[in-house]
Amino acid sequence: QVQLVESGGGLVQSGGSLRLSCAASGFPFSDIRMSWYRQAPDKAREYVATISDTGGSTTYADSVKGRFFIVRDNSKNTVYLQMNSLQPEDTARYYCGTFWRRTYWGQGTQVTVSS
Repeated sequence: QVQLVESGGGLVQSGGSLRLSCAASGFPFSDIRMSWYRQAPDKAREYVATISDTGGSTTYADSVKGRFFIVRDNSKNTVYLQMNSLQPEDTARYYCGTFWRRTYWGQGTQVTVSS
């Protein structure tokens, strides 16, 4: 059974940092690329970042490039999203997701950035 469990969200002031974690199980984690998405109230889910299976390749949405960094630890079956220089427009629920036979999402973790 595939499980993705996000954690690390919270309330932070503008300019602050947070590190989100996503613990994965139930699939061959080290063989599968992982992604982060986010969804603000009344908005569609938005792509944030992807990391390759080995961690050697990453891609980012333009809106977060240079501020957010996706990394993974295959020994811990965990993917992280380091978020720096947070802005109020980064406020959203953040989800990790993957595709292995089908798409899976975690339950998300809320990030709120106050101005």
